[in-house]
Amino acid sequence: MIYFMFATGIENSYPTVQGGRVRQDEMDKCGHYTHWQKDFDLVGELGVGYLRYGPPIHTTWLGPDHYDWSFADETFAGLRSRNITPIVDLCHFGVPDWIGNFQNPDFPVQFARYAAAFAARFPWVQLYTPVNEMYICALFSAKYGWWNEQMTTDRSFVTALGHIVKANVLGMQAILNARPDAIFIQSESSEYFHAENPAAIGRAEFMNEVRFLSLDLNYGHRVGSEMYEYLLDNGMTREDYHFFLQNNLKHHCIMGNDYYVTNEHLVHPDGLTEASGEIYGYSVITGQYYARYGLPVMHTETNLSQGAGGDEAVRWLRKEWANVLRVRNDGLPIVGFTWYSLTDQVDWDTALRENNGTVNSLGLYDLNRNIRPVGEAYRRLITEWRDVLPTQSVVLTVPVFPPNQQESEAVRDLQDKARHARRTQDATAQGNEPTSPTPTSSTGA
Repeated sequence: MIYFMFATGIENSYPTVQGGRVRQDEMDKCGHYTHWQKDFDLVGELGVGYLRYGPPIHTTWLGPDHYDWSFADETFAGLRSRNITPIVDLCHFGVPDWIGNFQNPDFPVQFARYAAAFAARFPWVQLYTPVNEMYICALFSAKYGWWNEQMTTDRSFVTALGHIVKANVLGMQAILNARPDAIFIQSESSEYFHAENPAAIGRAEFMNEVRFLSLDLNYGHRVGSEMYEYLLDNGMTREDYHFFLQNNLKHHCIMGNDYYVTNEHLVHPDGLTEASGEIYGYSVITGQYYARYGLPVMHTETNLSQGAGGDEAVRWLRKEWANVLRVRNDGLPIVGFTWYSLTDQVDWDTALRENNGTVNSLGLYDLNRNIRPVGEAYRRLITEWRDVLPTQSVVLTVPVFPPNQQESEAVRDLQDKARHARRTQDATAQGNEPTSPTPTSSTGA
């Protein structure tokens, strides 16, 4: 049995802008480096058991196999002592300066080594988002020209997307080698493109296929002929494409869908787009993603500004929660919900393109760590619904354990079973006989 995961997150975006000269470090802008202990205390006060969180990659990963774990050691010990289950976000919109950007073909293999080093250092961590919002990261960095490489062509977009998703896949493999019962929650933006008029239908249909590319590749889902031609026309090779088909780790995954009021778009006949506002909403669009991949679902990000009236965010929370219940009532295995993030954010009104220091009132708490109305509403929602929504999924056979149970006999048994299952799968793929399961150790996995 896996109980419903109420979550929030610490905003840890860190892309570079201005030709790589300025890093937009949200942990710094939002004061987390100074107030991390208070932030974790606030998570406990809300009654939230799960926290989307990760170490800052640019100050932790200093070079190939060279790491500074000092901040991660402190903060993850703080999470563990408070019995908060982290969903560890290892790459959030940026890379260290020495990698350069997402055009670097060395990124996937190097990132897998980073993921392996993290998993070895923190073996009690079970839940991961190796690379956050892969589609958005490639789009904003290599198609819109906003972040990191700041490129604007289809070729640069496909290159970035291929490297990012390959890094995610290799990262999952590396983590599973250390933690065979790890579960991966892909936090990905759930998008939809509406045609303004009949002349825009073709372009909207194309964009509605591109939105799936990151998860198609990640889950080894065969793309349609138009997307296959698009990938190959823009630099992906047949070998690159078949890597994704042959390295399918879908059975270890929960599909995380992020939804904001900006996730739906109006497409004009000339191909330009603008925000359409909410038309279909989370439940409809999530249903489209579920129909494609058939995986358990988690609502992994949403927020809205508190607004001039002070209640806009509360009303949005109610609307998103109603959508979560609609998804569940429609029979989809939805396992969690996230208001992102714990505190207000800075400069997301310009999508981090400008370094203005503008505070965006999107958090459950403001930057003085005072609770906002939406924080009060979320705390009530958790209290009222926590025991009403136990859920289970036939896909997930390994339960999620909180930190204070990670050294239990039950966890060790499940890790042994997961380890044996991986050996069996590998042996079957290679045409060999599977080996017997390893006996459970009394000293831990």
